Amino acid sequence: MITIVLTYRNRSINIVKKCLDSLETQENKQFKVALINYGSSSKETKKIESLLTEYSFIKYTHYRVSKQLWNKSKALNIALKQCETPYFFVGDIDMMYRNNFVEKLYQLKNENKATYFQVGFLNKEESLMKKQFNEYKVKHFSTKEATGMTLYPKQLLEKINGFDEFYHGWGSEDTDVHIRLQNAGYKIDFYTQSVLLLHQWHSKIYRSKDSIEPFHSNLEQINQQYLQQVISSKRITANEIFDWGKQINSVDFDTINIKKIELTNLKSTIDALLLGGLYSYKQQKLVIKIKKHTEYKSAKNILKRVVGKKYFKHYHFQELNNKLLAIIIADYRMNYYEYKWDQKLETITLKVILK
Repeated sequence: MITIVLTYRNRSINIVKKCLDSLETQENKQFKVALINYGSSSKETKKIESLLTEYSFIKYTHYRVSKQLWNKSKALNIALKQCETPYFFVGDIDMMYRNNFVEKLYQLKNENKATYFQVGFLNKEESLMKKQFNEYKVKHFSTKEATGMTLYPKQLLEKINGFDEFYHGWGSEDTDVHIRLQNAGYKIDFYTQSVLLLHQWHSKIYRSKDSIEPFHSNLEQINQQYLQQVISSKRITANEIFDWGKQINSVDFDTINIKKIELTNLKSTIDALLLGGLYSYKQQKLVIKIKKHTEYKSAKNILKRVVGKKYFKHYHFQELNNKLLAIIIADYRMNYYEYKWDQKLETITLKVILK
């Protein structure tokens, strides 16, 4: 048997339906689907849970982490730890799969190598149409650099500790796995004989500063540089200091057993907390609220800076947002946390359990 894993967060329900319909009509029915809802809003969760009543072949799991950074690696690792089949296909919920796709997976499966697939990309207009798979007009095709749609032997992924959970946001976690498998001596094949997957167009507001979800504006570049370090070091195993594939249970921060800290974006204040202050709050539920300092962007403070007098140094909120999220990724990604940056009010709230 083969497990097809789909991760989901706030995507259009019409896109999801086309994806699931294409799996329902597969000629070969010898597969399982694990659908991981990792942090969708309550509104979108209701939509997908209603849709899933139409499909009996899907194992659905919902993790309530909407106030956390998107972490596809963790979602995939959770599915990997739960997987009961010898093969593990990482799909996308914005794909449509040709009706012989699963049969092709069986023909290509090999316990000593992974195989990934070329994808045909549809434009917006074509994606909205309902056609037979072969009737869609493809705008362009993916190259060998696009490594996402891959069939893995489960045991190979387990040998390298699964997907590296350092990667948050979007990008590089799939290429990282390919590289580490190759470093371990395994072969990776790119299947291009026929197009078996079509990518449906969708907007990308969910991965921008316009989204209400936590978003680090430079995270994709950080992921790419981290990947370069994996390549240069010839790394094989990931997650060596973390218990990978483990989802932390949600926590109620509305109880009285919490420690509240109110700060401003004054640079010295933030640095004092992050460089040493947090360590004094171990084993506590911590709620940190950061608001504007009284002199932030004031004409008086700006003038002092211009004329060379002593002035208040502040973090701009975009810089502060990125700094806090980077610290979460580096030090607290195994802790349950909730994060919100209100850009209109210029306030940041971080709730975290410190261990």
